[in-house]
Amino acid sequence: MTGTEFKLGDLEIFHRHHKLLLMSHSPQHLTGLGRIVANHDQLPPSRAAAAYHQLLMAGLKLIATPKKQTNVLMHMLGYFKKRLTKDEKQEILDIIERYRLGALPLIVPVTMLVHYVRKFDEPYLGEQIYLHPHPAELMLRNHS
Repeated sequence: MTGTEFKLGDLEIFHRHHKLLLMSHSPQHLTGLGRIVANHDQLPPSRAAAAYHQLLMAGLKLIATPKKQTNVLMHMLGYFKKRLTKDEKQEILDIIERYRLGALPLIVPVTMLVHYVRKFDEPYLGEQIYLHPHPAELMLRNHS
């Protein structure tokens, strides 16, 4: 980096914001990336960043399958289990299942979860890149 020194805190923030996106590609890589961020090996920041980058790229090469996407959607739903009514919970579960079976595109359950993130002001999920990975104008999730 030019001008400023890289800090492990920067890596921690990046990791926190990208956790669900990483989980959708590879839960195993996410675990390894978390270990690097925790830096129990006391690596210098530049070495930790290099190790993180290498593992990040390997994880992102893996396809975010409907099974892994469903896992992420269910994980997010867990944040609302005590806040949703029985009918709301059943509705989102049905939508997630229809996505898993290929009857709905990913954007449908994601949009529903974004609604709950806003409605219940869930800060952790609100900062997740997974919910807004690219400009909405591209409509990239409408056909996945």
